[in-house]
Amino acid sequence: MNSNDNSKQRALDYHAFPRPGKLGVVAIKPCETADDLSLAYSPGVAEPVRAIAENPDDVWRYTNKGNLVAVITDGTAILGLGNLGALAAKPVMEGKAVLFKRFADIDVFDIEITAPDTASFIETVVNIAPTFGGINLEDIAAPRCFEIEQALSERLDIPVFHDDQHGTAVIICAGLINALHIQGKSLNQVKIVCLGAGAAGTASLKLLLSMGADKSKLLVVDKAGVLHKGMGGLLPHHEFFAADTDARTLADAMVGADVFIGVSAANLVNAEMLKSMADRPVVFALANPDPEISPEMAHSVRDDLIMATGRSDYPNQVNNVLGFPFIFRGALDARAKRITQAMQIAAVHALAALAREPVPQSVLDAYQLTQLAFGRDYILPKPFDPRLADRVPQAVAAAVSF
Repeated sequence: MNSNDNSKQRALDYHAFPRPGKLGVVAIKPCETADDLSLAYSPGVAEPVRAIAENPDDVWRYTNKGNLVAVITDGTAILGLGNLGALAAKPVMEGKAVLFKRFADIDVFDIEITAPDTASFIETVVNIAPTFGGINLEDIAAPRCFEIEQALSERLDIPVFHDDQHGTAVIICAGLINALHIQGKSLNQVKIVCLGAGAAGTASLKLLLSMGADKSKLLVVDKAGVLHKGMGGLLPHHEFFAADTDARTLADAMVGADVFIGVSAANLVNAEMLKSMADRPVVFALANPDPEISPEMAHSVRDDLIMATGRSDYPNQVNNVLGFPFIFRGALDARAKRITQAMQIAAVHALAALAREPVPQSVLDAYQLTQLAFGRDYILPKPFDPRLADRVPQAVAAAVSF
Protein backbone atom coordinates (compact mmCIF):
# COMPACT_ATOMS: atom_id res chain seq x y z
CA MET A 1 0.00 0.00 0.00
CA ASN A 2 1.46 3.37 -1.01
CA SER A 3 1.43 6.42 1.27
CA ASN A 4 -1.60 7.99 -0.45
CA ASP A 5 -3.61 4.80 -0.03
CA ASN A 6 -2.53 4.59 3.60
CA SER A 7 -3.56 8.20 4.29
CA LYS A 8 -6.93 7.62 2.67
CA GLN A 9 -7.57 4.51 4.76
CA ARG A 10 -6.47 6.21 7.98
CA ALA A 11 -8.94 9.04 7.30
CA LEU A 12 -11.77 6.60 6.59
CA ASP A 13 -10.95 4.51 9.67
CA TYR A 14 -10.83 7.65 11.85
CA HIS A 15 -14.39 8.48 10.82
CA ALA A 16 -15.71 4.89 11.01
CA PHE A 17 -14.31 3.52 14.28
CA PRO A 18 -15.02 2.87 17.10
CA ARG A 19 -18.32 4.63 16.39
CA PRO A 20 -19.26 6.24 13.06
CA GLY A 21 -18.91 10.02 12.88
CA LYS A 22 -17.20 12.58 15.11
CA LEU A 23 -20.02 13.84 17.35
CA GLY A 24 -22.17 12.66 20.21
CA VAL A 25 -24.60 14.20 22.67
CA VAL A 26 -23.55 14.19 26.33
CA ALA A 27 -25.90 15.01 29.19
CA ILE A 28 -24.55 17.76 31.47
CA LYS A 29 -27.00 17.17 34.35
CA PRO A 30 -27.32 13.97 36.41
CA CYS A 31 -29.97 11.40 35.55
CA GLU A 32 -29.16 8.51 37.85
CA THR A 33 -32.11 8.42 40.24
CA ALA A 34 -35.87 8.73 40.13
CA ASP A 35 -35.54 12.22 41.58
CA ASP A 36 -33.08 13.21 38.84
CA LEU A 37 -35.51 11.92 36.25
CA SER A 38 -38.38 13.90 37.74
CA LEU A 39 -36.28 17.08 37.49
CA ALA A 40 -34.90 16.41 34.01
CA TYR A 41 -38.30 15.59 32.56
CA SER A 42 -41.81 15.40 33.95
CA PRO A 43 -42.89 17.00 36.21
CA GLY A 44 -39.87 19.22 36.94
CA VAL A 45 -39.34 20.37 33.37
CA ALA A 46 -42.66 22.18 33.48
CA GLU A 47 -41.16 24.91 35.66
CA PRO A 48 -38.63 26.26 33.13
CA VAL A 49 -41.29 25.85 30.43
CA ARG A 50 -43.62 28.17 32.35
CA ALA A 51 -40.79 30.59 33.08
CA ILE A 52 -39.80 30.85 29.43
CA ALA A 53 -43.41 31.21 28.29
CA GLU A 54 -43.78 34.15 30.68
CA ASN A 55 -40.36 35.67 29.92
CA PRO A 56 -38.70 34.45 26.67
CA ASP A 57 -35.30 35.76 27.79
CA ASP A 58 -35.28 33.01 30.42
CA VAL A 59 -34.48 30.56 27.62
CA TRP A 60 -30.88 31.76 27.99
CA ARG A 61 -30.99 30.92 31.72
CA TYR A 62 -32.63 27.51 31.63
CA THR A 63 -31.53 25.92 28.33
CA ASN A 64 -28.36 25.46 26.28
CA LYS A 65 -29.39 28.06 23.68
CA GLY A 66 -26.65 30.45 24.80
CA ASN A 67 -23.91 27.93 24.07
CA LEU A 68 -25.39 26.21 21.02
CA VAL A 69 -24.51 27.03 17.41
CA ALA A 70 -25.97 25.52 14.25
CA VAL A 71 -23.43 24.72 11.54
CA ILE A 72 -25.53 24.72 8.39
CA THR A 73 -24.80 23.91 4.75
CA ASP A 74 -26.39 22.92 1.47
CA GLY A 75 -23.21 21.22 0.28
CA THR A 76 -22.78 23.39 -2.81
CA ALA A 77 -19.15 24.33 -2.11
CA ILE A 78 -17.55 21.61 0.03
CA LEU A 79 -13.94 22.47 0.85
CA GLY A 80 -12.11 22.27 -2.47
CA LEU A 81 -14.38 19.50 -3.72
CA GLY A 82 -17.26 21.57 -5.09
CA ASN A 83 -20.99 20.86 -5.20
CA LEU A 84 -21.35 17.32 -3.88
CA GLY A 85 -24.61 17.82 -2.05
CA ALA A 86 -25.79 18.16 1.52
CA LEU A 87 -25.23 14.54 2.56
CA ALA A 88 -21.60 14.51 1.44
CA ALA A 89 -21.02 17.71 3.44
CA LYS A 90 -21.89 16.06 6.76
CA PRO A 91 -18.33 14.91 7.63
CA VAL A 92 -17.10 18.48 7.17
CA MET A 93 -19.88 19.94 9.30
CA GLU A 94 -19.17 17.38 12.04
CA GLY A 95 -15.52 18.39 11.82
CA LYS A 96 -16.47 22.03 12.22
CA ALA A 97 -18.44 21.08 15.32
CA VAL A 98 -15.39 19.35 16.80
CA LEU A 99 -13.36 22.54 16.32
CA PHE A 100 -16.02 24.70 17.96
CA LYS A 101 -16.03 22.40 20.98
CA ARG A 102 -12.27 21.87 21.21
CA PHE A 103 -11.24 25.49 20.88
CA ALA A 104 -14.13 27.47 22.41
CA ASP A 105 -16.24 24.90 24.31
CA ILE A 106 -19.26 25.71 22.11
CA ASP A 107 -21.81 22.97 21.43
CA VAL A 108 -22.96 22.42 17.86
CA PHE A 109 -25.67 20.69 15.93
CA ASP A 110 -24.63 20.16 12.33
CA ILE A 111 -27.52 20.61 9.91
CA GLU A 112 -27.37 19.64 6.24
CA ILE A 113 -30.23 21.04 4.16
CA THR A 114 -31.41 19.86 0.77
CA ALA A 115 -33.43 22.80 -0.51
CA PRO A 116 -34.80 23.28 -4.04
CA ASP A 117 -34.00 26.98 -4.06
CA THR A 118 -32.47 29.79 -2.03
CA ALA A 119 -35.78 30.97 -0.60
CA SER A 120 -36.65 27.54 0.81
CA PHE A 121 -33.17 27.24 2.34
CA ILE A 122 -33.64 30.58 4.07
CA GLU A 123 -37.10 29.63 5.34
CA THR A 124 -35.79 26.34 6.71
CA VAL A 125 -33.10 28.11 8.72
CA VAL A 126 -35.51 30.78 9.97
CA ASN A 127 -37.92 28.09 11.15
CA ILE A 128 -35.32 26.20 13.20
CA ALA A 129 -33.43 29.25 14.49
CA PRO A 130 -35.16 29.47 17.93
CA THR A 131 -33.10 26.45 19.02
CA PHE A 132 -29.78 28.23 18.64
CA GLY A 133 -27.70 31.09 19.97
CA GLY A 134 -25.95 31.52 16.63
CA ILE A 135 -25.85 30.31 13.03
CA ASN A 136 -22.60 29.39 11.25
CA LEU A 137 -23.16 29.05 7.51
CA GLU A 138 -20.63 26.83 5.76
CA ASP A 139 -19.69 25.57 2.29
CA ILE A 140 -22.42 27.45 0.42
CA ALA A 141 -21.49 28.59 -3.08
CA ALA A 142 -21.34 32.22 -4.18
CA PRO A 143 -23.32 34.25 -5.05
CA ARG A 144 -26.09 32.34 -3.26
CA CYS A 145 -24.24 32.61 0.04
CA PHE A 146 -24.43 36.42 -0.01
CA GLU A 147 -28.21 36.45 -0.35
CA ILE A 148 -28.65 33.78 2.30
CA GLU A 149 -26.49 35.50 4.88
CA GLN A 150 -28.04 38.91 4.32
CA ALA A 151 -31.60 37.60 4.53
CA LEU A 152 -30.95 35.59 7.69
CA SER A 153 -29.10 38.45 9.36
CA GLU A 154 -32.07 40.73 8.72
CA ARG A 155 -34.69 38.27 9.91
CA LEU A 156 -33.05 36.68 12.96
CA ASP A 157 -32.10 38.14 16.34
CA ILE A 158 -29.01 35.91 16.75
CA PRO A 159 -25.61 36.15 15.04
CA VAL A 160 -25.37 34.74 11.50
CA PHE A 161 -21.85 34.23 10.22
CA HIS A 162 -20.71 32.74 6.92
CA ASP A 163 -17.29 31.47 7.89
CA ASP A 164 -16.06 30.94 4.33
CA GLN A 165 -16.51 34.68 3.88
CA HIS A 166 -15.82 36.43 7.15
CA GLY A 167 -13.76 33.86 9.03
CA THR A 168 -11.31 33.69 6.15
CA ALA A 169 -11.32 37.48 5.89
CA VAL A 170 -10.43 37.95 9.56
CA ILE A 171 -7.43 35.60 9.38
CA ILE A 172 -6.17 37.04 6.08
CA CYS A 173 -6.38 40.58 7.44
CA ALA A 174 -4.60 39.69 10.68
CA GLY A 175 -1.79 37.97 8.83
CA LEU A 176 -1.50 40.73 6.27
CA ILE A 177 -1.25 43.47 8.90
CA ASN A 178 1.69 41.69 10.46
CA ALA A 179 3.34 40.78 7.14
CA LEU A 180 3.18 44.39 5.94
CA HIS A 181 4.59 45.57 9.27
CA ILE A 182 7.58 43.27 8.85
CA GLN A 183 8.03 44.34 5.22
CA GLY A 184 7.91 48.02 6.18
CA LYS A 185 4.75 48.79 4.19
CA SER A 186 1.37 50.37 4.98
CA LEU A 187 -2.03 48.92 4.09
CA ASN A 188 -3.24 52.21 2.63
CA GLN A 189 -0.31 52.40 0.21
CA VAL A 190 0.09 48.87 -1.15
CA LYS A 191 -1.07 47.50 -4.48
CA ILE A 192 -3.11 44.35 -3.85
CA VAL A 193 -3.97 41.63 -6.37
CA CYS A 194 -6.63 39.07 -5.41
CA LEU A 195 -7.05 35.93 -7.50
CA GLY A 196 -10.49 34.50 -6.85
CA ALA A 197 -13.67 36.57 -6.62
CA GLY A 198 -15.91 34.20 -4.69
CA ALA A 199 -17.06 34.32 -1.08
CA ALA A 200 -13.63 34.34 0.59
CA GLY A 201 -12.00 36.79 -1.79
CA THR A 202 -14.90 39.23 -1.78
CA ALA A 203 -15.25 39.33 2.01
CA SER A 204 -11.50 39.60 2.58
CA LEU A 205 -11.15 42.55 0.25
CA LYS A 206 -14.14 44.37 1.74
CA LEU A 207 -12.72 43.94 5.22
CA LEU A 208 -9.33 45.21 4.03
CA LEU A 209 -11.01 48.23 2.48
CA SER A 210 -12.81 48.97 5.74
CA MET A 211 -9.45 48.84 7.50
CA GLY A 212 -7.84 51.36 5.17
CA ALA A 213 -6.80 49.64 1.95
CA ASP A 214 -6.99 51.89 -1.13
CA LYS A 215 -9.58 50.62 -3.61
CA SER A 216 -7.79 52.37 -6.48
CA LYS A 217 -4.78 50.12 -5.81
CA LEU A 218 -6.81 46.92 -5.87
CA LEU A 219 -7.15 44.47 -8.77
CA VAL A 220 -9.35 41.38 -8.68
CA VAL A 221 -8.87 38.52 -11.10
CA ASP A 222 -11.26 35.66 -11.82
CA LYS A 223 -11.58 33.10 -14.61
CA ALA A 224 -12.47 35.83 -17.12
CA GLY A 225 -9.40 37.89 -16.22
CA VAL A 226 -9.06 41.19 -14.39
CA LEU A 227 -12.42 42.63 -13.34
CA HIS A 228 -12.47 46.01 -15.09
CA LYS A 229 -14.83 48.80 -16.06
CA GLY A 230 -16.78 48.06 -19.19
CA MET A 231 -16.85 44.31 -18.60
CA GLY A 232 -20.29 43.01 -19.43
CA GLY A 233 -22.47 40.68 -17.41
CA LEU A 234 -20.74 41.14 -14.07
CA LEU A 235 -22.46 39.91 -10.92
CA PRO A 236 -23.04 42.62 -8.31
CA HIS A 237 -20.22 41.41 -6.05
CA HIS A 238 -17.89 41.46 -9.08
CA GLU A 239 -19.10 44.85 -10.32
CA PHE A 240 -18.08 46.39 -7.00
CA PHE A 241 -14.44 45.49 -7.68
CA ALA A 242 -14.31 46.38 -11.38
CA ALA A 243 -11.28 48.65 -11.78
CA ASP A 244 -10.37 51.41 -14.19
CA THR A 245 -7.31 49.61 -15.56
CA ASP A 246 -5.66 48.39 -18.75
CA ALA A 247 -4.60 45.14 -17.04
CA ARG A 248 -6.45 42.14 -18.43
CA THR A 249 -4.57 39.06 -17.24
CA LEU A 250 -3.15 37.87 -13.96
CA ALA A 251 0.33 38.44 -15.35
CA ASP A 252 -0.60 42.07 -16.14
CA ALA A 253 -2.02 42.58 -12.66
CA MET A 254 0.99 41.17 -10.84
CA VAL A 255 3.45 43.73 -12.22
CA GLY A 256 4.48 45.95 -9.33
CA ALA A 257 2.05 44.36 -6.87
CA ASP A 258 2.96 44.49 -3.19
CA VAL A 259 0.45 41.86 -2.11
CA PHE A 260 -0.97 38.75 -3.76
CA ILE A 261 -3.96 37.01 -2.19
CA GLY A 262 -4.93 33.74 -3.83
CA VAL A 263 -8.21 32.04 -2.99
CA SER A 264 -8.58 30.13 -6.23
CA ALA A 265 -6.81 27.00 -7.50
CA ALA A 266 -3.42 25.34 -7.68
CA ASN A 267 -0.43 26.47 -9.71
CA LEU A 268 -1.92 29.57 -11.33
CA VAL A 269 1.03 31.82 -10.41
CA ASN A 270 4.34 31.21 -12.13
CA ALA A 271 7.89 32.33 -11.43
CA GLU A 272 7.75 35.22 -13.91
CA MET A 273 4.67 36.65 -12.26
CA LEU A 274 6.35 36.49 -8.87
CA LYS A 275 9.49 38.15 -10.22
CA SER A 276 7.39 41.03 -11.54
CA MET A 277 6.04 41.96 -8.10
CA ALA A 278 7.38 44.90 -6.11
CA ASP A 279 10.25 44.67 -3.65
CA ARG A 280 9.48 42.88 -0.38
CA PRO A 281 6.20 41.33 -1.56
CA VAL A 282 3.62 39.46 0.51
CA VAL A 283 2.20 36.29 -1.05
CA PHE A 284 -0.84 34.57 0.45
CA ALA A 285 -1.35 31.49 -1.76
CA LEU A 286 -4.31 29.91 0.01
CA ALA A 287 -5.73 27.34 -2.43
CA ASN A 288 -6.02 23.92 -0.78
CA PRO A 289 -4.56 21.40 -0.87
CA ASP A 290 -2.14 22.83 -3.43
CA PRO A 291 -1.45 26.60 -3.38
CA GLU A 292 -1.39 28.94 -6.38
CA ILE A 293 2.43 28.78 -6.20
CA SER A 294 4.41 26.36 -4.07
CA PRO A 295 6.52 27.81 -1.24
CA GLU A 296 9.53 25.98 -2.66
CA MET A 297 9.22 27.73 -5.99
CA ALA A 298 8.35 31.08 -4.45
CA HIS A 299 11.37 31.12 -2.14
CA SER A 300 13.66 29.98 -4.95
CA VAL A 301 12.56 32.99 -7.02
CA ARG A 302 12.38 35.67 -4.30
CA ASP A 303 14.38 35.89 -1.08
CA ASP A 304 12.59 39.04 0.07
CA LEU A 305 9.01 37.77 0.30
CA ILE A 306 6.75 36.73 3.15
CA MET A 307 4.54 33.81 2.22
CA ALA A 308 1.49 32.18 3.75
CA THR A 309 -0.55 29.18 2.63
CA GLY A 310 -3.60 27.30 3.82
CA ARG A 311 -1.50 24.27 4.75
CA SER A 312 -0.28 23.18 8.17
CA ASP A 313 3.01 21.78 6.85
CA TYR A 314 4.37 25.23 5.90
CA PRO A 315 4.92 28.32 8.04
CA ASN A 316 2.18 30.95 8.30
CA GLN A 317 -0.91 28.82 7.88
CA VAL A 318 -4.04 30.89 7.28
CA ASN A 319 -6.45 28.71 9.23
CA ASN A 320 -10.06 29.68 10.01
CA VAL A 321 -9.87 27.85 13.33
CA LEU A 322 -8.03 30.94 14.60
CA GLY A 323 -11.23 32.89 14.10
CA PHE A 324 -14.68 31.38 14.10
CA PRO A 325 -14.69 29.56 17.49
CA PHE A 326 -13.46 32.63 19.33
CA ILE A 327 -15.60 35.11 17.39
CA PHE A 328 -18.69 33.10 18.27
CA ARG A 329 -17.52 32.70 21.87
CA GLY A 330 -17.32 36.46 22.21
CA ALA A 331 -20.65 36.99 20.45
CA LEU A 332 -22.44 34.40 22.60
CA ASP A 333 -20.94 35.69 25.83
CA ALA A 334 -22.08 39.24 25.00
CA ARG A 335 -25.51 38.04 23.81
CA ALA A 336 -24.87 39.79 20.50
CA LYS A 337 -27.59 39.85 17.87
CA ARG A 338 -25.14 40.37 15.02
CA ILE A 339 -21.49 39.76 14.23
CA THR A 340 -20.64 43.20 12.95
CA GLN A 341 -17.71 44.51 10.96
CA ALA A 342 -16.45 46.19 14.14
CA MET A 343 -16.42 42.81 15.89
CA GLN A 344 -14.51 41.27 12.99
CA ILE A 345 -11.93 44.07 13.04
CA ALA A 346 -11.54 43.61 16.79
CA ALA A 347 -10.75 39.95 16.15
CA VAL A 348 -8.23 40.96 13.45
CA HIS A 349 -6.32 43.23 15.81
CA ALA A 350 -6.43 40.73 18.69
CA LEU A 351 -4.94 38.00 16.49
CA ALA A 352 -2.30 40.29 15.01
CA ALA A 353 -1.25 41.56 18.42
CA LEU A 354 -1.02 38.08 19.92
CA ALA A 355 1.44 36.95 17.23
CA ARG A 356 3.83 39.72 18.27
CA GLU A 357 4.06 38.48 21.86
CA PRO A 358 6.48 35.84 23.20
CA VAL A 359 5.28 32.32 22.44
CA PRO A 360 4.38 30.13 25.46
CA GLN A 361 6.30 26.92 26.05
CA SER A 362 3.08 24.92 25.69
CA VAL A 363 2.80 26.07 22.08
CA LEU A 364 6.41 25.11 21.34
CA ASP A 365 5.76 21.69 22.87
CA ALA A 366 2.54 21.20 20.88
CA TYR A 367 4.36 21.85 17.62
CA GLN A 368 7.67 20.19 18.66
CA LEU A 369 9.58 23.45 18.24
CA THR A 370 12.52 24.83 20.19
CA GLN A 371 11.79 28.47 19.35
CA LEU A 372 9.26 30.61 17.57
CA ALA A 373 9.11 34.38 17.39
CA PHE A 374 7.30 37.09 15.44
CA GLY A 375 8.87 37.40 12.02
CA ARG A 376 8.76 36.26 8.41
CA ASP A 377 7.81 32.68 9.33
CA TYR A 378 5.45 33.53 12.19
CA ILE A 379 2.85 36.18 11.41
CA LEU A 380 -0.19 34.47 12.96
CA PRO A 381 -0.72 32.67 16.27
CA LYS A 382 -0.79 28.89 16.26
CA PRO A 383 -4.24 27.29 16.69
CA PHE A 384 -3.21 25.53 19.92
CA ASP A 385 -2.12 28.78 21.58
CA PRO A 386 -4.15 28.79 24.82
CA ARG A 387 -4.22 32.60 24.90
CA LEU A 388 -6.59 32.70 21.91
CA ALA A 389 -9.50 31.55 24.07
CA ASP A 390 -9.19 34.67 26.23
CA ARG A 391 -7.91 37.39 23.94
CA VAL A 392 -10.11 37.05 20.88
CA PRO A 393 -13.51 36.53 22.60
CA GLN A 394 -12.83 39.43 24.95
CA ALA A 395 -11.95 41.72 22.06
CA VAL A 396 -15.02 40.64 20.09
CA ALA A 397 -17.36 41.03 23.07
CA ALA A 398 -15.97 44.49 23.82
CA ALA A 399 -16.84 45.56 20.26
CA VAL A 400 -20.50 44.54 20.52
CA SER A 401 -22.92 47.44 20.21
CA PHE A 402 -26.55 47.11 21.29
